[in-house]
Amino acid sequence: MAGLQQTNSEKILLSWVRQSTRNYPQVNVINFTSSWSDGLAFNALLHSHRPDLFDWNTVASQQSPVQRLDHAFNIARQHLGIEKLLDPEDVATACPDKKSILMYVTSLFQVLPQQVTMEAIREVEMLPRHSRVTREEHIQVHHQQHFSQEVSRFTFLLSSCCSEVVVSLTYPISF
Repeated sequence: MAGLQQTNSEKILLSWVRQSTRNYPQVNVINFTSSWSDGLAFNALLHSHRPDLFDWNTVASQQSPVQRLDHAFNIARQHLGIEKLLDPEDVATACPDKKSILMYVTSLFQVLPQQVTMEAIREVEMLPRHSRVTREEHIQVHHQQHFSQEVSRFTFLLSSCCSEVVVSLTYPISF
């Protein structure tokens, strides 16, 4: 699948994020979609470089995903000068928009220390491919599930309303 390919820039950025958030056991960033939806990755990334800005344990344990995302975006705006480019509600989903996450994380990369080790890059290259799902693939699976549900519902309605027709089609009467 071509959609699963990562550019070198994405690998370096993901390596930087993983290296920066390594000491946060609640955080395991493996992609630029679902790994960010609970808000922990953004906060861990900020806290790893600027622990003076907030108490990690308070943010990690007491807030909802939307609150954690809002917290991270506000901290980045107030202390790093990064505009609030994302809405927390748009990120706190099963599969947030990859390009939007990449754009925001790139903004963080530009203002925070940027050391990336070769070990971190190799680690990203070893991540399982199946964990890198694109938004298009997520939408395709969602549409397939929705279609299956619609077919099941139609079949149920048809069999409920027209049981005589279904029975006669299933068991033809021979003369």
